[in-house]
Amino acid sequence: MDMMRGVIDPELGSNLVELGMARGAEVSDEGEIRIKIALTTSGCPLRAQIQRDVKARLESLPGVTKVRILWGELTAEEKAAAMAKARFNVAQQAPDTAIPPTTKVLMVASGKGGVGKSTVTTNLAAALAALSFKVGVMDADIWGYSVPRMLGVGGDLRSLEGRIVPITRSIGDGRLDVVSMGFLVDREDSALMWRGLMLNRAVQHFCEDVAWSDDLDYLLIDMPPGTGDVQMGLAKMLPRAEMIVVTTPAVAAQKVAARVVDMGRKNYLRIVGVIENMSALVTATGEQHAVFGSGGGDTLAAEVGAPLLGRIPLEAAVADGSDRGEPAVLGEGAAAAAFKAVAEALSSEHVPPVEMAGCSARMLDAAAAALDALDNAES
Repeated sequence: MDMMRGVIDPELGSNLVELGMARGAEVSDEGEIRIKIALTTSGCPLRAQIQRDVKARLESLPGVTKVRILWGELTAEEKAAAMAKARFNVAQQAPDTAIPPTTKVLMVASGKGGVGKSTVTTNLAAALAALSFKVGVMDADIWGYSVPRMLGVGGDLRSLEGRIVPITRSIGDGRLDVVSMGFLVDREDSALMWRGLMLNRAVQHFCEDVAWSDDLDYLLIDMPPGTGDVQMGLAKMLPRAEMIVVTTPAVAAQKVAARVVDMGRKNYLRIVGVIENMSALVTATGEQHAVFGSGGGDTLAAEVGAPLLGRIPLEAAVADGSDRGEPAVLGEGAAAAAFKAVAEALSSEHVPPVEMAGCSARMLDAAAAALDALDNAES
């Protein structure tokens, strides 16, 4: 069974013993090994490869004359446990990225399109920058890229020493660093007809090959809607990321958004909270009308056990600001106030930036700098 720890399930990436797929072995006096292997499905296309690996391992043991595999299938409960174990192992073995370890990574996700996820991402990014933070924005919605227009940034991504340099925009004392497929196409209405592997490769470049600055406080990722390839790929690459879920008041959107929470938790991501977008239509006189119903955000937050971070009213200034590249949060109004309140709650309570001032390494650097300055003054 110790030798079996060297046999890796090619799909799940963990060894058969750890996954509970190797059920035990019997060794006869003549040196024949009879080992029980339970697959995730009886028709597993990787069965032949697993068989070769098992036999190669066990036949190398001294005294072994024959290896016989007794095949079986995991129960639904055992399969769920194996998948959970595999996801946990992936989370513990994340690849290195160019994102600084002190940066708080926030995935802004939704269960379906049309709930205003990109609008929430760009307005929260602008609001955090207005609070003097250095904020990165990764437009991971590869097909539906819209962040450049919404933030009013443009140009071509350039390379410096093998790294992609983000497009930047200053907001007060803060800064936005933005990467998007929108900077890599000739026209904004160009369609990207990419499939899973290409999509994952694109977001991998955004994680590994972008020159994210060392002083980045936050990285907001505008996720594509749903629970597909990009979402799962980013969860594997960024296991320390945290998730904000966007929904509308409608029950249908709330039910779909619950699936995103489930996906996040299955990948061991912390759910920061829920934002209800388009919560009510605000008229010029201040009247509110629940155009899309009410209660979806509260219901979702209660269902998944996460706080409701805020309700963003439906206001013409939000759409107008997105079209002009001036996020509504930089102006005045009910929606601007709601976005500002969420950003302040995130930075002060739910996801405060990493404070490095008291870190021993920083204190050591500061002490060394002070000694160097003293030596220079004396000389």
